[in-house]
Amino acid sequence: MEELQKRILDSMPAIERWFRLEWMEHTPLFYSAVDIRNAGYKLSPVDLDLYPGQWHRLTADMVPLAVQAAMAGIEKICPEARNLMLIPDHRIHESEYQHSLAQLLRIFHMAGFNVRVGSIDPNLTETRDIAIAQGAGFTIEPVLREGQRLQLKHFNPCTLLLNHDLGQGIPGILEDLVGQYLLPPLHGAWATRQRGDFGTAYEDLAKRFGKLLGVDPWLISPMCHTTDVLDVNVAGERQQLADQVDELLQKIKRKYRDYSIDDTPVVVVKANQGRDATGLFSVSDARQIQADAVAKSSPGLSSARDGRWLLQEGVNTHSDAMGISDDPVVYMIDRYVVGGFYRTDEPVVMAPQATAGVSDTGHNRFYVYGVIARLAMLAGSYQLEATDPQAHLFD
Repeated sequence: MEELQKRILDSMPAIERWFRLEWMEHTPLFYSAVDIRNAGYKLSPVDLDLYPGQWHRLTADMVPLAVQAAMAGIEKICPEARNLMLIPDHRIHESEYQHSLAQLLRIFHMAGFNVRVGSIDPNLTETRDIAIAQGAGFTIEPVLREGQRLQLKHFNPCTLLLNHDLGQGIPGILEDLVGQYLLPPLHGAWATRQRGDFGTAYEDLAKRFGKLLGVDPWLISPMCHTTDVLDVNVAGERQQLADQVDELLQKIKRKYRDYSIDDTPVVVVKANQGRDATGLFSVSDARQIQADAVAKSSPGLSSARDGRWLLQEGVNTHSDAMGISDDPVVYMIDRYVVGGFYRTDEPVVMAPQATAGVSDTGHNRFYVYGVIARLAMLAGSYQLEATDPQAHLFD
């Protein structure tokens, strides 16, 4: 890991130029969060969230970065933007989520926008005031559909920011809008987005990036494989799943031998499509898949939405030099890293430190995390571009 960090730090100018050229050809996600695992011998993203919901965990020092990034992101889409509607999910009754929304509102207000919260929940039929302990509350209002635009009373926004992953399906109220920018686009919703497409896009990018650094791309990418349609309630198809899990386990074992890694290979099985990685199931022996009792005891294992499964190399968490054994989460707006935190709640300052030849300082390590997060976000951009149902209109 020290060698990988050193390669990234020594290649900083080339890396930043590489990203700059990529963003000349591709559109960044408007906002995103990336979960990263540091195993000590490799550093990999394991999840990309297009609707991040823990903004309150960014510290006060990080907010100015988020404000500047929000200004840059909106100005590229709608330079004359003034009114923005934030559309939350149905967790509005949860205190933690309320604090996250309040932080998002604060960021966009400081960026110079008129921001109001509009709910598409059909059960919310009247305006509701949300009080926040030790902070400024906000008001949530039911969204009105007027023709092909979404509005609130006396409020006609040009930009709609979804903080709702639409995991249960895309409601008609959001479809066929005209003259309004919907961020992220509907094909980024968990009702349609597929994990395997992201995994493929990231693997391809990791190969190119690894060539730039002169390192094995496996050091920054988890192996993954997407199955065909398989029903695990059918013995023969469950056996096919077990065979494919075993094949991936053997590939991981060979890598472990190559790098003299004394660890147990693990494959994480999860539904290719749907919210919260439905059917999440970790195995170190493919025979676990074959056992009826195990299959039936794993909640959701038989309920893959599109019938396909993503098999992903499990990346274990390793305690770093600072004694922190939890996993970093990196938050981004547009193409900029704005901050992050560890799952243990400790904030992560995502900035490089100008200490040539020193690769183990906290700031340098966080810069490396930011590089991996931006690579994952770029893969998400590739995925949305490849699956855009309106892409043919611009050919």
